[in-house]
Amino acid sequence: MRVERLEVVVLRAPETGRPYWVSNFIVPSANEILIRLKTDDGIEGFGLATSYTDVAPLLSLFKSGFENIILGADPLAPEKLYKKIFGLTSQRIAYERGWAREALIRISSAVDLACWDIMGKAAGLPLYKIFGGYRDKVPYYVTCAYYRDGKDLGELREEIELLSDQGHTGFKAKVGGMALTDDMARLEVVRRVIGDDRELMVDVNRAWDLATATEAVEALLPLKPLWLEEPLQWADDRRELKLLSQRTQIPLSAGESELTSYGCRSLLEEQAIQILQFDVTMFGGFTEGRKMAALCELNHVQVTPHHDCFIHAQLVASTPAGCFVEAFTDPERDPLQAELYENPPKMKDGWLTLNEAPGIGLTLSEAAIKKFGSQVI
Repeated sequence: MRVERLEVVVLRAPETGRPYWVSNFIVPSANEILIRLKTDDGIEGFGLATSYTDVAPLLSLFKSGFENIILGADPLAPEKLYKKIFGLTSQRIAYERGWAREALIRISSAVDLACWDIMGKAAGLPLYKIFGGYRDKVPYYVTCAYYRDGKDLGELREEIELLSDQGHTGFKAKVGGMALTDDMARLEVVRRVIGDDRELMVDVNRAWDLATATEAVEALLPLKPLWLEEPLQWADDRRELKLLSQRTQIPLSAGESELTSYGCRSLLEEQAIQILQFDVTMFGGFTEGRKMAALCELNHVQVTPHHDCFIHAQLVASTPAGCFVEAFTDPERDPLQAELYENPPKMKDGWLTLNEAPGIGLTLSEAAIKKFGSQVI
């Protein structure tokens, strides 16, 4: 079996005029590259590459012959193809053709996911069963409480009440963009609305220094957060996460901001976190994601990937280390979760039940691709 055809589409959502902020940057509602591979015997697989920055460097790869790396490759050997693409980050050809390291890693993720999708379809099995088949449903939580211009506590309360009425059981709230006392007031609103019987997670997006984080973990105790996510600034976060973990009983999580699986491995080696949150659409695809999940299981760390819950569910369901997937149920915040698939998995009472269709188990909506997409090749 060989890859015969390659299709690349940029998926973007129109600007709403009132963007969603985390502590230190605007989160685009959609900014992904869709790659579809078709084999010489007619099997098609897809993968996504997520980017929170300009996708132009990623697209530039396909203006200088990168597709020739993929065409003719064996999609049933994803490890081999992934290593070939990742290896380009250390080769002269990448410099000569202007292939940026981060761009290669992002695109390698989408290609790898597409290969595994083909693998599952060729085998006639969903990937969670190929990966281990630990269970067929996983818990999910909704990410919420973003900052928006003019958003006050009243609007925050209305947002959480709406999500609560929809029956969700886990809520991850954004903090770090205001003074700690103001953020605590926001979290108190969230906890008050959801009650004590539902889970609250807190996401700082790397905003605090160690002193602020140390103060925060004490202030957070009455709110009983399930975990505290990326609490520390990027410069020395692995070492500081370890120090912070020694000062609190609140589990710490991180990983989505790492560029490679090696960065995630370092978080485990430092014994800095209790929950790892890598993203297979940003680095490594399922090839590296499976290795990270295995490391987590052996090191007694839970796996709760970042973003793209329908894709990550295949990995989380496959392993005893699997914990949660992250959902974005507001179609304005993430229209792709709402519209990109014709057969999204069932989500009810805090559980996502995986499809039994082979591969990733998702059928792309051509209408959504036409609505959000711009063809590259």
